Amino acid sequence: MIVRSGTGTAVGEWVSMGEASALLGVAPATLRRWADTGEIRTFTTPGGHRRFSRPGLLAMLPAAREARPSLERLGETADRMTRVVRRQVARETAEPPWLADLPAAGREPLRERGRRIAVALISYLDAPAGEREAALRAGEEAAAEYGRGAAAAGASLREAVQMFLSHRRPFVRELAKAARRRALDAGETGGLLDAASDAVDRLLLATLAGFEAGRVSDPPAGRAPRAARP
Repeated sequence: MIVRSGTGTAVGEWVSMGEASALLGVAPATLRRWADTGEIRTFTTPGGHRRFSRPGLLAMLPAAREARPSLERLGETADRMTRVVRRQVARETAEPPWLADLPAAGREPLRERGRRIAVALISYLDAPAGEREAALRAGEEAAAEYGRGAAAAGASLREAVQMFLSHRRPFVRELAKAARRRALDAGETGGLLDAASDAVDRLLLATLAGFEAGRVSDPPAGRAPRAARP
């Protein structure tokens, strides 16, 4: 037997606030706001509890698709990500002394390696499973070169790690923003951020390996060696 509400709609088509929140993956406060602005169908029970239209909720979910859209299609190219990350790093992080001392000719190779890392990360995140390792290996090579360059420029191990992390945070943050802007579902967003986290961890290890190798390298042309620091 189908039980109907006073509106003539099947009661099973209406769900509680908690069920609606879990279904869409949004906070109850967001649901209340949508209800107040008429963005979602609701009714209030005699006891004062809101009920939400299940068909209406389902209609708000992204359509099922075989794979997440590529970051390139979402507008997150390597060039754009590089620009965004550099702006945020410049705004949020003080330039370390070892980098401030570098002449323009010494900075350019570091920028080029940073861009190669971004290209490799985007390629890795968009590549089919069987092609991901090749993309990440290219990023690890660039990261190792970055580490060697930082060591040769006089950075300490701590400074090299801090520099890497100062770029990691805005990169992951920008990925999360892109997921929200393009309405990726929870599974797509979680998979994207998990893959990015795993890849960045490997790139950090490659940077540290390059740094250790770079400690025995000669300093860049035009610079005097700096005293080694722990």
